[in-house]
Amino acid sequence: MKNHFKNLSSTLFDSLNEGEVLSASFSGENSQFIRLNQAKVRQTGLVDDFDFGIKLIYDGRTTSGSLTLSGNMENDEIHAISLLATLRNDITQLPEDPYIVMPLGAPSSENMTIGNGLPFENATEAIIPSLGDTDFVGIWASGKIYRGNANSLGQFHWFETDNFALDYSLVTPENQMVKGTFAGKDWNQSTYEQNIQNSLKKLELMNRKPVKVKPGDYRTWFEPAAVSDFLGMFSWNGISEASLQQGSSSFGKMRHDGIQLSPHFSLREDFSSGMVPRFNGYGEVADESRTLINKGQLVQTLVSSRTAAEYGVESNQAESGEYLRAPSMRPGNLTQDKVVETIGDGLFLSNIHYLNWSDNPGGRVTGLTRYACFKVEKGEIVAPIETMRFDDTFYRYFGTELEAVGETTSVLPEVGSYGGRDIGGTICPGILVKSFSLTL
Repeated sequence: MKNHFKNLSSTLFDSLNEGEVLSASFSGENSQFIRLNQAKVRQTGLVDDFDFGIKLIYDGRTTSGSLTLSGNMENDEIHAISLLATLRNDITQLPEDPYIVMPLGAPSSENMTIGNGLPFENATEAIIPSLGDTDFVGIWASGKIYRGNANSLGQFHWFETDNFALDYSLVTPENQMVKGTFAGKDWNQSTYEQNIQNSLKKLELMNRKPVKVKPGDYRTWFEPAAVSDFLGMFSWNGISEASLQQGSSSFGKMRHDGIQLSPHFSLREDFSSGMVPRFNGYGEVADESRTLINKGQLVQTLVSSRTAAEYGVESNQAESGEYLRAPSMRPGNLTQDKVVETIGDGLFLSNIHYLNWSDNPGGRVTGLTRYACFKVEKGEIVAPIETMRFDDTFYRYFGTELEAVGETTSVLPEVGSYGGRDIGGTICPGILVKSFSLTL
């Protein structure tokens, strides 16, 4: 697909008129999907899907459009040239854009990761036998994912990765659930089977009668999946420089009031994992690693070149939406086998759900406990808890109340497939907090 994208882009670049600048983008996949229910295959299929986008810049104005590619060069060229003609007509009717980000002519890049995953024809034989007679519900997705970016000034980027993800839930007869994910680029059967066994152990605990906990503050351990969801909130009116400039960011207290998080908390973007491309939609290449928060202190925000032009600050090649693309949280020294003992009396939360800001400027997040959340007494898990709503600020659970951080990090992949398989994921450990607020 790389050559198809390169040749199609070149055709458009060669047809440009004087003064026109064009950038092109590519997004695609060759994927296998399997839907499972009650540990049986309910639906399976292969998907080949490719999208091509172009952005035209002319006379201080910009406009963009996209189309789905067929894979046939002759047909795709006809449709792409027609789209360019439409954009030429539209751009003359648009106002000037004062914050245009002009494409760069260099550098170019290529990153291709070849995985050793399951062949499509062997996937069900590898996945299903370990499930036994459990009520297992999940989606398997695997195969190649592509991203590309090019422009008429000579720059060309290509990213290609080969990976898999099994996103699943195990369900008890009383409809209590344990959620799990198994993902990577190289398949290991024994590691997969251990992952399922770990979930089955939690499922056994879910067969105990759930207890209702009262609203209040609890000593709480959050598994990496829950921490990943908390970190995901930073991408929504959080660590964005534009949000800070516009007064809508939860990081305002850190920027303007000198408030810090815990010295145990450090966050960076790390592209060395190869899960996402370093280039953004403008064709700019970010540093392989950049520290955002170091030992509780805000070091830098995510700044796109458009935000830099608008507010007179320096860009660090963030994506236009200024969201986290490759978040990685630094681990600590709390071992997994000591977690429950260290909790003493409190809660063990495997997952959280339905997160939203309840007080965006105050960094306050609300949501629900979900999937394999337990009450702990005297260093032992005693029972699952009924679903509870929480409302607390990350200035507490990543700040004043953060007591310890797990020594082992997990890779929590993006598993969405609406409109195409998502790329990327979060690398993070679990955390122990001295106090976390459940409200009802």
